[in-house]
Amino acid sequence: MKRRVVITGMGAVSSLGIGADKLWESIKIGRSGISIIERVDVSDLPTKVGSEVKAFDPMNFIEKRELRRIDRFAQFALASTEIAVKNSKIDLNKVNKERMGVIIGTGIGGIETMVSQHNEFIEKGYRRVSPFLVPMMIPNMASGLIAIKYGAKGFNECSVTACASSTNSIGDSFKVIQRNDADVMIAGGAEAPITGLTLAGFCASKAMTTNHDPATACRPFDLERNGFVLGEGAGVLILEELQHALSRGANIIAEVVGYGCTNDAFHITAPAEGGEGAARCMKLAIEDADIKPSDIGYINAHGTSTKPNDKNETAAVKSVFGEHAYKIPISSTKSMTGHLLGASGAIEAIITASSIKEGFLPPTINYRTPDPECDLNYIPNEGSKAEFNYALTNSFGFGGHNATLVLKAFN
Repeated sequence: MKRRVVITGMGAVSSLGIGADKLWESIKIGRSGISIIERVDVSDLPTKVGSEVKAFDPMNFIEKRELRRIDRFAQFALASTEIAVKNSKIDLNKVNKERMGVIIGTGIGGIETMVSQHNEFIEKGYRRVSPFLVPMMIPNMASGLIAIKYGAKGFNECSVTACASSTNSIGDSFKVIQRNDADVMIAGGAEAPITGLTLAGFCASKAMTTNHDPATACRPFDLERNGFVLGEGAGVLILEELQHALSRGANIIAEVVGYGCTNDAFHITAPAEGGEGAARCMKLAIEDADIKPSDIGYINAHGTSTKPNDKNETAAVKSVFGEHAYKIPISSTKSMTGHLLGASGAIEAIITASSIKEGFLPPTINYRTPDPECDLNYIPNEGSKAEFNYALTNSFGFGGHNATLVLKAFN
């Protein structure tokens, strides 16, 4: 019999605030965290807007002497984990640390360190390069630092699957517990990609919006959408085996019941036509949950606000759900958070779990002009109350990576 896995704690760092509660309260009212980018000079770039974390003080979570050794993306991960651990009320002194693991995903890792240290190398030579360059830069360091801080000696790795990274992290953690290789997993993702180089790369590929108005720049599924908005931050969830959680009287937020993982095997950046790989991924997650497609009451879409993604994700939903697709409320909360790349799936898993727990459907804001190719119910502009037991959340990444989770109301 498969072991059941539940979510008992959540932590977030995002442009909408520090903490999963602040994130959720903003999402419910349709508040956007998108603004003109201030961290780097964007005067020469066609993109001017981003979703920056402006209220974050790392010294609230990390000792000052350690900060110079930790890249911003890992700072976000450590902060989100501390919030999630406190939210879970888990007593780590009573946990078998050899059965406690960590998987924190990221799409890019320490790009800010890489850029700044490369500039030092070019301008001043190798002697001025920091001895902490490599440990600050490598993507797995968030998982490593969290394990060190909390003494987690069990299963530990880092998912690097572009924008699917943290959904893979949560799904893989779910499977680790389910197969009895751990009792507790710290799972999620972190990203701090707002550098001139990153922005230039995405602008060169014409993937980012050229709309300079923060209030309307990100408009998933809308006919006038013209690219995604880059974001930063982190999301972390505490996953526990059900009996482990019940034995300590944990507050269970939601249950993880299904996970799908596929690849398009099609193109390095473009999704497969008709969302074929995404459709297979959703089907696998629903089958893993041992439910019917019609049981799904809400979909948190990948919904990047790019022409190809939104069109093909819509087609994939229709392929999986048939006529029922028109009855399922769907939203892209990236319309408010921006696209956090490897951290987006974790942020969206937190939002999805919160929507189940509270019985509330979050909106897709900035939806004004319907697209004939995107003709489903995207919960335009205002959220609403609703009772549902199952929700699905999607993440799709460059390289053809697809990951889907099915969450369930706990009872």
